[in-house]
Amino acid sequence: MIEKVNPSHPDKVADRIAGALVDLAYKKNDRPKIAVEVLIGHEVCHIIVETSESFNPDEVADIVKRIGGVNMLVDLAIIPQDKHLADNQSKDIRCGDNGIFKGVPLTDNEKEISNIAREIYNQYNSDGKYILDGKRLIICQSNASRMNLEEFTSKYNKELVINPLGDWSGGTDVDSGATNRKLGSDMAQSVTGGGLHGKDLSKADVSVNIYAFLKAQETGKVVELCCAIGDDTIDNKPYSEIVEIARQYIIEQGGFEKFAEWGLF
Repeated sequence: MIEKVNPSHPDKVADRIAGALVDLAYKKNDRPKIAVEVLIGHEVCHIIVETSESFNPDEVADIVKRIGGVNMLVDLAIIPQDKHLADNQSKDIRCGDNGIFKGVPLTDNEKEISNIAREIYNQYNSDGKYILDGKRLIICQSNASRMNLEEFTSKYNKELVINPLGDWSGGTDVDSGATNRKLGSDMAQSVTGGGLHGKDLSKADVSVNIYAFLKAQETGKVVELCCAIGDDTIDNKPYSEIVEIARQYIIEQGGFEKFAEWGLF
């Protein structure tokens, strides 16, 4: 079984805001150092940014209001990156954190729920969560009537469970969202100890997770890796090469904000 949430789910709104701030950092510097945590809900967005870059609070607020809503109050803390972490990356591109990483080939079930989630979101562009367990498809889609959803999803030939509590409005007025809280939705069985979103490419949580996932899809085998902060080689490759593979993948997705919409699949 597998769960997929769409880009308007509160947790994904938080991921998208974090991703947009990383995109902004890359516009200021081609090798920025940044880590962002976002907690959003009920018209308040709390953000902590640890970064080597300077941010104007107004440009941060613009991102929050564009993605999270114009009425969002922004509570922002910007902190310089720790000196030891900065020194680790001052010359060569080296692993920016300790971690364990796993890439797992996607199953047919996982590919199917990804396609279903996108189709439903294209039809109903609002907060939604979807679970596929064999032939059972659970749909919680906001701002859509159960009758219309039943008609739209009848083509899937599944045992449908639609909006079990009834029709609902969804979004950050109903629930809060936080960065990297929906890693199962983003990574399927490749979930590891590190989150994908709100970090620059020097962070292994981003680059090695992407690399391991892509290698697993290419080889059809499970990939398991680990690293220590400061490592310059992983999987018998220079860490800089792994970062470049991840960089190209992010570019293909359209940037960190776009990557945060659906994750790796």
